[in-house]
Amino acid sequence: MARTLFHGGLLFDGTGSDPAPADVVVDDDRIAHVGAPGTGDGDTTVDLDGQTLLPGLFDCHVHVTFDGFDVMAGIQEPFSYRFYIAARSLRRTLEAGITSVRDAAGADAGIRRAVDEGMVPGPRMQIAIDIISQTGGHGDEHFGCGHRIPLVSPEYPGHPSAIVDGPDEMRKMVRTLIREGADVLKVATSGGVLSPVSDPKRAQLRPSELDVLVEEATAAGRFVMAHAQATDGIKNAVRAGIRSIEHGIYLDDEAIELMVDRGTWLVPTLIAPIWVLESVDAGARLTAAQVHKARMVVDDHAASFRRAVEAGVKVAMGTDAGVGPHGDNLRELELMEAGGMAPTEVLRSTTQEAARLLGVDDRRGTVEEGKDADLVVVDGDALTLAGLGDRVAQVWKAGQRLV
Repeated sequence: MARTLFHGGLLFDGTGSDPAPADVVVDDDRIAHVGAPGTGDGDTTVDLDGQTLLPGLFDCHVHVTFDGFDVMAGIQEPFSYRFYIAARSLRRTLEAGITSVRDAAGADAGIRRAVDEGMVPGPRMQIAIDIISQTGGHGDEHFGCGHRIPLVSPEYPGHPSAIVDGPDEMRKMVRTLIREGADVLKVATSGGVLSPVSDPKRAQLRPSELDVLVEEATAAGRFVMAHAQATDGIKNAVRAGIRSIEHGIYLDDEAIELMVDRGTWLVPTLIAPIWVLESVDAGARLTAAQVHKARMVVDDHAASFRRAVEAGVKVAMGTDAGVGPHGDNLRELELMEAGGMAPTEVLRSTTQEAARLLGVDDRRGTVEEGKDADLVVVDGDALTLAGLGDRVAQVWKAGQRLV
């Protein structure tokens, strides 16, 4: 087994402490030593002069099977093209320093297996397969022409349609998705921006349906994430015991208090509506309703995030990459800082806190002895978040340099 010594630079260990000089030794695929400069040894040495070493970064909300959202382009793509998009998306995500992701709908068990077996370079994955939605809800790709055009979530073996109505259908769908390999269950408890007709300000699915969802997921040892933009949809999700609120655009004081009291995470995806508007400016063809909704939510989204941070809501980094370009994930960090988080807390939300949300903090999220050797090297000071994605110099996964 080869031992690799990282020395000569700063270490941000993921706990929120400021970067400080340190030696880190990797033995095979594990971190074997973390100590003061001069205390480590290795068969090979990585000189980090002028650089900062961090734990592998997390993005807790991605969609690797699409890269940008364009209705007219999407309907003309061959079905299998999405798997090649996924391979490219995974590589670009890894190159951005993201070594762990939670795919929030789109990726199936075959994509995850290809990464696990090294057939495709990419970050470690948790997958939801599809988003559970009510008829007419955020996951229902039924357009005004009267047809369902499944741009994001086509139905095929291993990837069932997840439209449900009522507790019984919900129970069966949770069991079906778990049978197909879902690591996490995702549900839409409100409308959304990119769905054809749903309203981001309206709650979807009733509490009785969400109670069954959480009951079944818990019995199978799975967490639940909720696409939740509407105020009532957020509250329903939190009260049901759902682990994370994705987006959280219309938070009020009661919703924030509930999240603090119950320890619910917020995965803000602040960059997502900005990406939508940037893509439209660049020529993407979306419906007028989708563009209107994207413009409508940007300011409220930022304001809700700031209030959640001030109140002490737990935050884990997520971007909704796929809505925008994979590889630009770290733009989210600048928006989190602008929303009131200190740079150390932004980075902790992208490492330790994200690992806690995904339930893998015993193996990842901090640079500690015995943990997986997933590491990122950036040029300069990691606490300078502006342009951090452009300064990713090296990416290591399981002790192997991949970038």
